[in-house]
Amino acid sequence: MTDGNAGATRRRLAQELAVVAGFEDPRAPLEQYHTPPDLAAHIVHVADLQGDIEGETVVDLGCGTGMLALGAALRSPTRVVGVDIDPAPLSTARENERRVGAMTDVSWVRGDATTAPLCPDDPVTVLMNPPFGAQSGQEGADRAFLETAAEVGDFSYSVHNAGSQEFVEAFADDNGGEITHAFAAEFELPRQFDHHDTETRQIDTEVFRIEWTG
Repeated sequence: MTDGNAGATRRRLAQELAVVAGFEDPRAPLEQYHTPPDLAAHIVHVADLQGDIEGETVVDLGCGTGMLALGAALRSPTRVVGVDIDPAPLSTARENERRVGAMTDVSWVRGDATTAPLCPDDPVTVLMNPPFGAQSGQEGADRAFLETAAEVGDFSYSVHNAGSQEFVEAFADDNGGEITHAFAAEFELPRQFDHHDTETRQIDTEVFRIEWTG
């Protein structure tokens, strides 16, 4: 696939995901932010190019309203599972599934993504935009999500604050994983909590693909 065709395919996926509704009543302690369609499309497109989506089982940990899970569902996986601890966004995710109209059904599971509520027999690709641990008392929240990814996944794609590569590399090394791809991405945060002082702001993030062999 040429770069031009790849770019067009990624943009088309972002357009398809633009109908995905965000959180109606986001909870700050859970850092519930709507993953931008462009970022989700980029992650899913890279995963698909690596052979990690089509014909595979995909799990979205902390799926929220389903952006990453639905992006994967548009790329012909065998099955998709979205896991979230909060029932309200899962209800929105089911509505979003109807809006997107993917051919692959998504199983929406209420559960704590950090305690591995899944025991898949088939190879699994994990997609996740975990909490960054920005809230007081939540520092290192993304570590627990990585622990689950290491337990259930063969490959994982995860979004982290910029400057996280040393931490992610160390975690992967200690848990039978290896970073194979990394790229920077901007994440637009709308004003949705009282501590936000601007209408929107851009934060720098990093996305890592980890191969888990441990």
